[in-house]
Amino acid sequence: MPGSKRPSVEGLTPVARHGQLRTRHPLLQFIAMLAVVVAVIVVSAGGVAVYSVFDAAKALSDHAVVLDRNEVIPPSLGAIEGGADVLVVGTDSCEGQDVAIFPRCAHDDGGERNDVTMLVHITDDPRRVTVVSFPRDMLVPIPACDKPGGGQFSAMSSQMINVSYSHGGLACTVKTVEALTGEDIEFAAALRWTGVIHMSDAIGGVDVCVAGEINDGNTGLHLSAGAHTLQGAEALQFLRIRHGIGDGSDLGRISNQQQFMSSMVRKLQSQSVLANPGTLLTLATTALAQVTQGQLVLSQSLANPTLMVHIAMAVKDVPYEDIVFVQYPTRYATGTGASRVLPVTDAANVLFAAIDANKPISLTGDPSQGYGVEVSGEATKPAPTATATATAAPSATGSPSATGAAPEDRVALPSDIAGTTAAQVTCTRPQQ
Repeated sequence: MPGSKRPSVEGLTPVARHGQLRTRHPLLQFIAMLAVVVAVIVVSAGGVAVYSVFDAAKALSDHAVVLDRNEVIPPSLGAIEGGADVLVVGTDSCEGQDVAIFPRCAHDDGGERNDVTMLVHITDDPRRVTVVSFPRDMLVPIPACDKPGGGQFSAMSSQMINVSYSHGGLACTVKTVEALTGEDIEFAAALRWTGVIHMSDAIGGVDVCVAGEINDGNTGLHLSAGAHTLQGAEALQFLRIRHGIGDGSDLGRISNQQQFMSSMVRKLQSQSVLANPGTLLTLATTALAQVTQGQLVLSQSLANPTLMVHIAMAVKDVPYEDIVFVQYPTRYATGTGASRVLPVTDAANVLFAAIDANKPISLTGDPSQGYGVEVSGEATKPAPTATATATAAPSATGSPSATGAAPEDRVALPSDIAGTTAAQVTCTRPQQ
């Protein structure tokens, strides 16, 4: 396993449960990036009207979680050698949920698990984004983690990775993924069900493709073959569907989620969002509301508007082909139940070595480990507007394809690693 790359620095259908300083635009850029971090990745807002930085920053800080009390986060992305890592978690908590939409919450056991766990790595020179999804049923060691009221939970040698959140909250999931990958995770966020609904509404929905009719009684999702724009509870149903697609496993669900995220990235980078002040303002206020209502949990490091502006500006122009979504490689475990999987660390070593060296990645495996999606076409990134072209300064941190530099040799990942890029349009495959 590669070592750390950086020195430490001081009516709706029910959804199943599984799976006073004022400035012009910086906070809006920050909140827009926050929304992408939550559903994962890549946008920055253009110049939009005045917003209150002080009030918003205080609200974010008041609800933040400390990941490591001994670590001091640098004031800018550039101060982190090698880039930065953001852990994004989707939890199954019933806290604050509408029982009419989530009927199982009427009999909730009070637990909260990280059913979705994604590591977003943003490199520094040139900018690339790699999103690694970890199957919720993957058996991994869980380190000793602090209890909220004091003391520690004992370490465990082999548990499903989604136990980590219930074992010690967001900080414990961060420690678990760090131990598995060898990465230093500076930032983290966790989003609950209702937060997903509101964030998808805020951007006007996300376009998805379905290769055949889907009828899933577990989530209540029913979609005909073809293109759909999903938002609200229907978007959450799509993200959580498992039994109605691919081989019915969590591995198929991951690739389905990656289709949604890839499409979301393309929409957020398009002019329909970046050039629409009304949409951006809705996105900003919605994200802030999710924090104050407890549906979005941020690490203390992430609740820093200045730093988040740096992150937003750093990744907003990454080419589609350098935004890569992969599944952490696994194999099915014998004698542990059909859904349990084990890490394939040899293949993962190649992935994280390429990430740490900031090498462009070439995918050689299938788009999905669980037959959840198929590639249906290529996406073309919209050309920059005349205004953006005129005001953009030359940058040494742009990708080779953006700057005209000679292309680098790409690292071919082992075929054990499934995934796609934002340049690939995928369609969800119904369960056969």
